[in-house]
Amino acid sequence: MQGEPRVKESAFCIAVPFTKMSGSGNDFILIDNRGGRVRQEASADFVTAVCRRKLSIGADGVIFIENARKADFRWRFYNSDGSLAEMCGNGARCAARFAWLKGIAGRRSRFETLAGTISAQVVGDRVRVKLTDPTDIAKDVAVDTGQERFVVDSLNTGVPHVVVAVGDIESVDVVSLGRAIRNHERFAPAGTNVNFVSIRPDGRMDIRTYERGVENETLACGTGAVAAALSAHLRGAARPPVTLVPRGGAELTVFFEPYENGFRNVLLEGDARVVYEGLITPEAAAY
Repeated sequence: MQGEPRVKESAFCIAVPFTKMSGSGNDFILIDNRGGRVRQEASADFVTAVCRRKLSIGADGVIFIENARKADFRWRFYNSDGSLAEMCGNGARCAARFAWLKGIAGRRSRFETLAGTISAQVVGDRVRVKLTDPTDIAKDVAVDTGQERFVVDSLNTGVPHVVVAVGDIESVDVVSLGRAIRNHERFAPAGTNVNFVSIRPDGRMDIRTYERGVENETLACGTGAVAAALSAHLRGAARPPVTLVPRGGAELTVFFEPYENGFRNVLLEGDARVVYEGLITPEAAAY
């Protein structure tokens, strides 16, 4: 019909049931993909289409729940830019609660990720997940962006993170500075997530995060909160459990056991709320 908008070929051709969830402000689209409704080779296009805000559903990422042989389920987690990610702490909590609500797993579950097997416990709308032990812990790493020099901590809590201690969390240009550090040659080729943190008088920590794969500031980052808590402990500024307040305002709690060479029994607790459910139509990939 004359005057109708021209649309690009859809990344999928059938309606796909989905659940929209929020984990402390990180929002995700969750899909029960155990039947292979969304093919893996089409996943990146599907993700970039449905994660566009205002033109589609909008989300920080998409989580596909799939069959596993040695756990209750496995996930494939994609950032909003279509990149496949190893791990996401807030997404892990949403995945565990989604699996319980849909009868895929019990309140206690284990699921496979590219970072390793994660265990979870659902209590109401809150979930506690046990993450893999952190690796690549480096303290006092000098990073020169060309305009400013930072001394940061770097560690991998399932995905790589940098932690920058700041005095005034509100004055930080998270996008500009985060992008510069995220793309710094020190962290090439994969890049890193970047967390800016400050400690309140009551011991809680404010945190703002620039997320790799979203390429912007997000309202929360679970693995980033874990990285920030561990960094603060390395600097003698915090002891477990550590409470963090991300940009979205919903507090996260990090538990861990320090030992001589690192940390173990790392737990992340926070909310995992169901926002709405529906069907993604092929028109979600239009324009």
